[in-house]
Amino acid sequence: MNIALFGYGKMGKEIEDIALQRNHTIVLKITNQNKHLITEVDLQKADVAIEFSTPQTVLTNIETCFNANLPIVVGTTGWYDNFEEIKKHCSAKNASLFYATNFSLGVNLFFKVNTYLAHLMNKYNDYNVSMEEIHHIHKLDKPSGTAITLANQIIDKIERKTNFSTEIQSPETLYIKDIRQGEVPGTHIIKYQSLIDDIEIMHKAHNRKGFALGAVIAAEFLQHKKGIYTMSDII
Repeated sequence: MNIALFGYGKMGKEIEDIALQRNHTIVLKITNQNKHLITEVDLQKADVAIEFSTPQTVLTNIETCFNANLPIVVGTTGWYDNFEEIKKHCSAKNASLFYATNFSLGVNLFFKVNTYLAHLMNKYNDYNVSMEEIHHIHKLDKPSGTAITLANQIIDKIERKTNFSTEIQSPETLYIKDIRQGEVPGTHIIKYQSLIDDIEIMHKAHNRKGFALGAVIAAEFLQHKKGIYTMSDII
């Protein structure tokens, strides 16, 4: 499979390593320095694109791939306010999009655990739920896309929580403490606290390899498909 990489930072390099190990070829490495030189003909050398750039460039990159009829796997977060618009464009172009707030298999299993625990805790009003997420100092979006997914799962199951915030702490608000430090790949902790005891679940990434592997598997899955897919379609 021939892959075009949008973004060639630390994640892009991890994806390249995994892709080569799985006998794929990287035919394009697209960055802010050379993206103005990339043509539709260049993109047609690839079978699929994997996008890990920035929230500021991701929408343009998605549209570029739609126009080139190139399936795209998107790992960048911070663009979901525009999801309905992208969904319409994907349908109009008969294009292919795979997106996820997190491509790690472990995180997606954690999503399942989080949803089930929230379902159990809904009837126990003595417990207040909160979240802490820690990422490297280079991460631009706060809270993380993974934290937003976790928060929405909790809000969907726990009736006393109606929204989330990184600033407000109130009975109806799920408080998310967002921390940016060092080169932390990603840690997410869900806490249920009462006067009697605490319950915590945590996912802690040790490196970026799990994210990179998931993105390459998603690219393999997306090839020759049309429409919009997520990690739920793989798991």
